[in-house]
Amino acid sequence: MTDQEFQDRSISAIESLSKKIGEASDRHEFESDMNGGALAVEFEEPKAKFVVSPNSPVRQIWVSAHSRSFKLDWDEARQLFVHPESGLSLDALMADAISKQIGETVQF
Repeated sequence: MTDQEFQDRSISAIESLSKKIGEASDRHEFESDMNGGALAVEFEEPKAKFVVSPNSPVRQIWVSAHSRSFKLDWDEARQLFVHPESGLSLDALMADAISKQIGETVQF
């Protein structure tokens, strides 16, 4: 994947995720914000902040959630960024992380 392809794919994936999380935040107790290409999701109770950001040098999307770092690679067959250890897509990984944080099932 070229640098430009990574930029296009990562921006598209994070912006799409941001819209889905924004819609979910209307139904649940958390806030989200896009800033400089990174997506932040903040929780009041219990207090926490998750961050989704592109990492261009290694062509990955990194997710910081629950005091962990998840590094997602582009899966050509699925046409998605995927966490190689769990097989979860970016959307599924974030839905799972948010659900665990708020104690309710969140889907998008």
